[in-house]
Amino acid sequence: PDAGTNPARRSGAMTRTLIVLLRAINVGGRQAPMARLRAACEAAGFASVRSYVASGNLLLDTPLAAAEAEAAVEAIVARDFCFHSDAIARDRDQWNAIVAAAPFPAEREARAKMVHLCLSKRPLSADAAARIAERAQAGEQVTQIGDALWIDYAEGVGRSKLTPALLDKAAGSPVTGRNWRSVVALRDLVGE
Repeated sequence: PDAGTNPARRSGAMTRTLIVLLRAINVGGRQAPMARLRAACEAAGFASVRSYVASGNLLLDTPLAAAEAEAAVEAIVARDFCFHSDAIARDRDQWNAIVAAAPFPAEREARAKMVHLCLSKRPLSADAAARIAERAQAGEQVTQIGDALWIDYAEGVGRSKLTPALLDKAAGSPVTGRNWRSVVALRDLVGE
């Protein structure tokens, strides 16, 4: 696409940095090498495209609103990698506010890989955390702060009954999660 037909290249529009989380990417048969994905996003008009690890974490500059950027990235994945992956975007200020409000300080310190931030595609159902907490086991904790779900998977995600399908149903739209280490790394990267 060229600048004339691509909404990611709105000349003169002010840009902002978005963190875009792709759901369930580079697992099973859903492979999207990050170098190729970054190149495809740049070709589509996004600027300063960076990625963090291979699990679908993008940082990019764009004049697009978050929902427009999500749709554009989803279209790139579908076109270039032949599968759908929900994209969930937050801007730098939103991300920093989410990190600042993070619960479970002792748990984050003790087991950063077990505490997860979960974000949904659309606004969370008001009772999302309560519905998820009903299924929590083995010391798992769930809380909702603003538009973020926080889950302490005390014994690990792999052993949990808090499945992606349960999270989606409770939230009212697709959800993707990142562990505390990734959350902090993305905060640090977006601050660069």
